[in-house]
Amino acid sequence: MISALNQLVDLVEEHLAEELDVDKLARALGTTEYHLRRMFSSLAGMPLSEYVRRRRMTVAAADVVRGKEDLLGIAVRHGYGSSEAFGRAFRAVHGASASDVRRNGGPLRTQPQLRFRLTVEGSIPMDTRLVDRPAFRLAGHATRVPLIHQGVNPHIQEHIAALSPEEHLRLKALSDTEPKGLLQVTDDLDPDGREGSELTYLHGVALSRDTPVPDGLDAIEVPPGMWAVFRTCGPHPQALQTTWAATATEWFPSNPWRLRSGPSVVAVLERADDFSTATCELWLPVEPA
Repeated sequence: MISALNQLVDLVEEHLAEELDVDKLARALGTTEYHLRRMFSSLAGMPLSEYVRRRRMTVAAADVVRGKEDLLGIAVRHGYGSSEAFGRAFRAVHGASASDVRRNGGPLRTQPQLRFRLTVEGSIPMDTRLVDRPAFRLAGHATRVPLIHQGVNPHIQEHIAALSPEEHLRLKALSDTEPKGLLQVTDDLDPDGREGSELTYLHGVALSRDTPVPDGLDAIEVPPGMWAVFRTCGPHPQALQTTWAATATEWFPSNPWRLRSGPSVVAVLERADDFSTATCELWLPVEPA
């Protein structure tokens, strides 16, 4: 995976002004575009699309400062159809317009070329098991929320708080298969993992394939497949988020598995009354790398 990510970075440099065919590269490397994008965003701390934009604007800034070509010509050469689109991207990266930078020589915010290296320190204990599950379904109350990487997501909190205590008890009683208990499910996640991008959040339970979904509940059909299950314990949600990040930085680079498309599931096994601490299981859909 580390080698694949470095080849992806090289591909970006070779085709800065063009649309990247990430799927073609992923297939040539024996992986998937979904996994490649998810691992890139997790390890680089930014989506692939944002890295490409920053690198384009870093290279374009040199042309702007040199002043030998009009801004439209620079825009077209760097993959933009108009000087307006180029100007928006330039300002988003550098915090100043291209004309101001041409006049003043700055400010410029340079994005260095990334290079991935594997360092496995074992600093995050990875209490993991692999589970082969038949098809099942997730049933509960779903909503669309923005992705927030750190801390509590207030949109999810608001969604859960709107459910009555009786509804929580009713949902929990419906659970009849693993993952057990009340579940926090995220689905339709942007492969780049862009903060602020929308995802589907479902608060519910797992049902066996033959169990009908009660009226009034949303459902996500989950195909059969392997799951990596990570157990976490400690301050909530910090311990869970730390382990989630460590799956990308430590577990996947060190194990012959990759993410496959599908929902991610968090099962809360135990928790403090104020939810300040919790023991959880993080279920991620995987397949052999």
